[in-house]
Amino acid sequence: MRRADLLIGIGLVALLVGVAFTAPRWSRWFRQPVGSAGGDPAGDVPPVPEATEAPAEVKRTINVKLFFEEASGAGLVLEERSVAYHANLAQQLKVVVEELVRGSQSGHVASLAGSARVLEVFVTARGVAYIDLSKEVGEAPLPGADTEMLAVFSVVNSITMNFPAVKRVQILIEGRIAETLGGHIDLSRPLSPDMTLLAVARVPPAPAATPVARPVS
Repeated sequence: MRRADLLIGIGLVALLVGVAFTAPRWSRWFRQPVGSAGGDPAGDVPPVPEATEAPAEVKRTINVKLFFEEASGAGLVLEERSVAYHANLAQQLKVVVEELVRGSQSGHVASLAGSARVLEVFVTARGVAYIDLSKEVGEAPLPGADTEMLAVFSVVNSITMNFPAVKRVQILIEGRIAETLGGHIDLSRPLSPDMTLLAVARVPPAPAATPVARPVS
C-alpha cells in the first residue's frame, strides 16, 4: 500500500509539472473569439463607416446695379451683375466700388481708373459713406467737366441706388479730403445722388410724311 501511495503521489506531481509547462500553449485556445455561423471570426464585427467629405460652404451673392459711362458720353447707363454678399455694410460697399474699378462687362466706359484701389470704406450713423481711393484714381485723364461728373456720380449713384441706408457719398483720396478729381467737381463735401445724369435712349425721328397727289377735279 505504501508503494502504491508513493506511485500515486509521484504521478500527481508529474501531472502538475506538465500542466504548468504546457499551460501557455493550450490556454490561448480559450481566448479565441467565437466564430460566426459561417466560420468567419470577424463576421460579428460592425463595419467601420467611411469618412465623408464636409459639404462645401455655400457662398451668398446679391445682384447690384452699377453705373458706367455710355460709350458716346451721353450719360450714365446701368449694368447689373452678381457680387459676393457681406453682412457688414462697409465691406459690401467696398465690393461694389471695386466692381466699378474693374470696369464694364458690356462695353461701357469705366469711369474710374483701372489701376485705382479701394483702400477703405466706412459709413456714419447719418447715412454718409466715405470711399477712400488710392492716388491712381486721379491719374486718369478726365477731359472736361462732363466726363469728370460722370466719373464721380458713377460711384455716388451706384452706392445710393443699391443701399437706401446711404444718403450721401464723399470720395477721399489716400485718406484725405480731395478738392476734385480733375479740377471741376467739388469733392470736399458729401454728394447726393443725381439721376438726371442717366443717358436717355434716343428715339430716331419719324420719317417725313410723303404728300399724296390728289386728282384735280
